[in-house]
Amino acid sequence: MIKLSIENGNIIIQEAANLKHYQLSQLQYFGYTKVVGNFIKPIVSIESDIAKIIEYFTDESVNLEVSNEINLLLSSAAKQNEQLSLRFNIAKEVKDGNFNKENLLLFNTFLNRLPRKLKQHQIKSAFHLYSIGNGANFSVPGSGKTSVVLSVYEKLKEDNICNILFVIGPPACFQPWKNEFYETLGRQPNSIILSGGNISERKSEYYKPIEITGELYLSTFQTILNDCHDVIKFLSQKSIKAFVVIDEAHYIKQIGGSWANALMYISEHAMFKCILTGTPIPRSYKDLFNLFDFLWNSNSPLKEADKIQIDVWEKNKNDEAVKELLNEKVGPLFYRVRKKDLGLLDPNFHPPILVEMNAYEKKIYQFVNAKILELSQDEYFENEGILNRLWQGRMIRLRQALSYSKLLDLPIESLNDTPFPISELKTTLTNYDKLEIPAKVEKLIEMVRVLLERGQKVLIWSNFIGTLHLLKNHFLSLDWRAELIYGKTPRRKDDDFEISEEKTREDIRDEFIDPKSGLNILIANPAACSESISLHKTCFNAIYYDLSYNCAQYLQSLDRIHRVGGSEYNQANYYFLQYRNSLDQDIKKSLDRKAQRMYDLIEQDYVIYNLDLYEEGASDDIDAYKRIFLKQKKTGTGEQHEQ
Repeated sequence: MIKLSIENGNIIIQEAANLKHYQLSQLQYFGYTKVVGNFIKPIVSIESDIAKIIEYFTDESVNLEVSNEINLLLSSAAKQNEQLSLRFNIAKEVKDGNFNKENLLLFNTFLNRLPRKLKQHQIKSAFHLYSIGNGANFSVPGSGKTSVVLSVYEKLKEDNICNILFVIGPPACFQPWKNEFYETLGRQPNSIILSGGNISERKSEYYKPIEITGELYLSTFQTILNDCHDVIKFLSQKSIKAFVVIDEAHYIKQIGGSWANALMYISEHAMFKCILTGTPIPRSYKDLFNLFDFLWNSNSPLKEADKIQIDVWEKNKNDEAVKELLNEKVGPLFYRVRKKDLGLLDPNFHPPILVEMNAYEKKIYQFVNAKILELSQDEYFENEGILNRLWQGRMIRLRQALSYSKLLDLPIESLNDTPFPISELKTTLTNYDKLEIPAKVEKLIEMVRVLLERGQKVLIWSNFIGTLHLLKNHFLSLDWRAELIYGKTPRRKDDDFEISEEKTREDIRDEFIDPKSGLNILIANPAACSESISLHKTCFNAIYYDLSYNCAQYLQSLDRIHRVGGSEYNQANYYFLQYRNSLDQDIKKSLDRKAQRMYDLIEQDYVIYNLDLYEEGASDDIDAYKRIFLKQKKTGTGEQHEQ
């Protein structure tokens, strides 16, 4: 009789000598290795390993003796599958509208007691999350996902299911969670930030007596990796009933194996779990695997066989088969609100405002454009990396010439670059501020003056730090209050983020959105301010002084003034300053094309967004260089960029 047991994480098949030759071959095919007369295989999953071998021996009519430990594991797996099936059916009923309406009525009665009244789409999202237990909310940015989670948390707290909210995400989300907590639930939480700072002081927070623990914990992905064992000990206390939330969960794709594994470990110690992201599939269908593994652990609805099949289909570009499988396996387990469901006023994208360059900046821009075209004629580097770096740098230089000519006299720090080789105009660059004011600045001042006279606030976007300071100085010279938000503040070395910087940004944000503060001009860099900062309640105007090819940052920046909780009755206005007959037109057309594709995709449930969320637009600059300058090289033309 064959004996089946488990030891040290391995399945062990004993007394296999009487098996037939083809049966032994089948064991090797399953991944078993012969060791001193036994067959051994590491356990990947109970369902795909133990159940498979038992099924095989049963089909082969082989007498089998199974250890008590395996029987217990199989029994536990069966209960987990039964629980998942129950949750799955409940979630499907909620999404399909085939549920007990009395339960929704009771839930609504609770929601009506909260200070913030949820919109209809938020009520449905909240009821789905509350009903399922471990839910994913893939609603579009600006739909009010934070308020949904906070409302569910308060119901769980009332039900004595949870007593703390543990949020993991980028530091830019910390202050919004604190703000939304007060606005949604009507009380200030005892919030604890677990990121950066003194390591000993931070870790002491995990071991404080229950009487002085916080209610809202805010941590980063990096901190979860660094403090994983401390977090597990904290969440494992009998007195702690944690609702663990991953905000901006698409970053799980970026952070890699070790960070994702840390999240899986702590997820096992949560009473309730939720993941939030508007872009659940940034690069590949496989991006979904970590999300549902976090929610359901070893009982993930996406089994190993499903993951292998999805990977094969994706490589073969069989998208329809992937979507069908995903809909079957995880469709009911997430909720998604689309942009069209939000009831927001359509934003007003004003036609680009074309500006004639002033004399010196025009001369500089034309020189840089001609110089780049000249340099592209004789490049025969075999190293693609060197070429890409050169091309990216040149496109940044051309964009700088359209933003603030004096930037050309400075190195590009991110590329360890030197000032642009423009010795013929060195004196002009050095003395540029004394020679003229950029024509865009003159037009911007004119536009801002009109908005201020109307009593309106304005958000101004630029991609270059030097330009941010230039604009602020001009506004201050007119006695107009203006503040900056950008990413220059140093960050601490013991973590990826500097929390004091986040507070500074939020202080500025809070003052700006205060209608009585007198601060009506905010100048910001999309790289630092395009995500997690909401300005839509009091600011309805955004002026893009310059643009980059980074569509992800552009789309996120648009959402800063177009969101639930203000844009239902205040129209967002977007203005674009462009120099006539310049690269500005190409950048805007490229962004419009990508944005339209994104909006077409975002209305669907299973799409790969491919928005360069983590590459800061480097490939976009390189693609633009190839399209513009290498095309001119081949055709032998020196024509201006497409208008």
